[in-house]
This record gives sequence, structure tokens and C-alpha cells, in this order.
Amino acid sequence: MIEKTGIPSREQVMDVFPDVERINKGPVAVIECYKEIPCNPCTTSCKFNAIYIGDDINKRPDLSEEKCIGCGVCLSKCPGLAIMVVDGSKSSETVDITIPYEFLPLPKPGEIVDGLDRSGAFIAKVKIIKVLNPKSYDRTPLVTASVDRKYLYDFRNIRLEETL
Repeated sequence: MIEKTGIPSREQVMDVFPDVERINKGPVAVIECYKEIPCNPCTTSCKFNAIYIGDDINKRPDLSEEKCIGCGVCLSKCPGLAIMVVDGSKSSETVDITIPYEFLPLPKPGEIVDGLDRSGAFIAKVKIIKVLNPKSYDRTPLVTASVDRKYLYDFRNIRLEETL
């Protein structure tokens, strides 16, 4: 499916996600690299050696879920915006999902926005929890949204209300 639409299949998504037990322990990265391409900023940016590619930078990254603390540095360094952080430790009803977000204006904490799936289709309203945008992130702000758990594997982006 990804070859025709650019959108991964449910099986591909499930293959890169940590299991729910790990998600419920605290923040952990999800690396959605579905193709082998020459890239390794996620590996070089991880201070915890949780992401491994090896000498051949064409390989897909491997994540050590035990080493990953979900700090989010890799999100801001990934040129393909292919990484997010999920955290199911705070609620049994929602999961906090942090995504890279390179649009303006940035959302504000507390704001309710449209949650979108990988195709850009609306799935649910989500609440913005946090927005981080330090200079070290090189113009790739990180936005954390509180998402209903039933959309854990579907949520991938947000859309703000359009202002006319």
C-alpha cells in the first residue's frame, strides 16, 4: 500500500509500534521508517543509544525500547518527520502523542484541534498539552496532544481551525 499511496498499511504501523505494556510504562519513540533510505540523524542525536542503524545508513533504524526514555530529541532531528513519541502512563482513557509540527501558527496548550490520521483525514478532536520550540530543534517544534486511546495507532497529525 505504501508504494501506491505513501500511507502505510495497518500491519506496517503495528510492526513499528511498541506493545501497549511498554507504552503504558512511559514515553517511548515510534519510528515510522518504512523504506530503506540513506539517513541516520535519529541515531546520531540519541544520547541514550536507543536507536541503531549501523555502518550502512540505508538500513531502517532499530529502536531499543528499554533504552528509549522518550525525550523527543530524535523527533526534531528526523528530516522525514517519521518519528513520534507515545506515552500511555498518565491515563487509562487517553495517550499523549508528541509529533513534529512544522506549520504556523503553532497551537497553544489547552487548545482543542482536529486530530488527523496518516492520510490527513479527521479522526477526532484532541487537546494540545504542550508545545516545545527551542532553537536547538532547528525550526521543528514538537506538539504533544492528548488523544483517545482508540486512536493510538491512527493519530499522526493535527489541523488548527482555519481563520478567514
